[in-house]
Amino acid sequence: MINENILARGKPAKMEGFCSSEFSPVLDAFRKNFEERREIGAAVTVFHQGVKVVDLWGGFRDLERETAWQEDSISILFSVSKAMSALCIHMLADRGLLDLDAPVEAYWPGFSDSDSRKKTVLVRHILSHNCGMCFNDSAKTDDVFDFEAMRKALTEQMLPWLPGEQPAYNTTNIGYLMGTIILNVTGKSVVEFLKSEVCGPLGVEFYLGLSQQQLDKVATLYPAETANEQYERGQTPGSNIYRAWNAMPKPWNVDVINSERVRTAFLPSFGGHGTARGQATVYALLANEGVLGGVRLLSGAAVERAQTLQWDTEDAILNRPLRMALGFFKNKPGWVPMGPNPEAFGHFGSGGTLAFADRDANLSFACQSNFQCGGQSVGDRTEALVEATYQCGASGVR
Repeated sequence: MINENILARGKPAKMEGFCSSEFSPVLDAFRKNFEERREIGAAVTVFHQGVKVVDLWGGFRDLERETAWQEDSISILFSVSKAMSALCIHMLADRGLLDLDAPVEAYWPGFSDSDSRKKTVLVRHILSHNCGMCFNDSAKTDDVFDFEAMRKALTEQMLPWLPGEQPAYNTTNIGYLMGTIILNVTGKSVVEFLKSEVCGPLGVEFYLGLSQQQLDKVATLYPAETANEQYERGQTPGSNIYRAWNAMPKPWNVDVINSERVRTAFLPSFGGHGTARGQATVYALLANEGVLGGVRLLSGAAVERAQTLQWDTEDAILNRPLRMALGFFKNKPGWVPMGPNPEAFGHFGSGGTLAFADRDANLSFACQSNFQCGGQSVGDRTEALVEATYQCGASGVR
């Protein structure tokens, strides 16, 4: 077990957990994130061959450096949340309860009433961020807090382009689109389905809306010291991302993100809270062909389908070169880095959170931090941890 003294921005802190000797480069990189890259509080977890080989946490939950980051501390995971809903869709498809090639309106009566072209939007178009449903023009500021208001706005939304015509990362709407499909197929909300079918069986901490008791475990988020380009464009009129953020709080900044309103809200596209350990567990299952510790959520064929590349180009919302599978990003070094395997897949979150699976190495990785990175990628601290994971001597990793 690790119980090591470190410095977090000059103040004595603890780094705790464990790290297999084969994965010691991850321990070194995690330490250097505090010593050299101004980390405040963070956690990283790695599974290899279905076994947890790294589980580290350290630093502080607050910039005043008064409250230590504990083993059970949680933080906002941002868009990593999107993939959790996508996992639910794949589970339903694997069970024969829905068809990824069926039109969305088959599971959402009235979906295409405002625009007959929406009859051609398939479930797979939603998952692959290629559905044309990235705007919410009739919504009002703060409608993201109202699931029914968002569903109404999405029913009313006209397509800016045909499905399959223009890849566009669906920053705001995708959780409400998938959530409605899940609700209409199962009678359960995403929250209920995840709790009973995913998080409960796997023992994973992931929440779309925290309870009052869970609020005491949340790390305070702090902004990057350089510009977060996505946030800046999202609040600059005229950009596609500004239009996509029509229903978002204004401004959308760390003060709002740290509010009890956001922490307790159902924000399925970007508001999930949890642990790196929990996300690494989910992706360990995906890396291991859909089963982990005797719990099977997907068939191997369903995992293969989920990670199949759908497009590889610059998208129309983030204006980044991205590679997209069905509900998951594919590895894109420099933008969404997941090591040397181009087939690795997972999801990033704003400010540096990242979780992914590498099926060839049977490896999963997840990290979280309460200090956001700037720029448009996941930042140097996350990149250092990913790079270190693939410097390890374990068979099949390098």
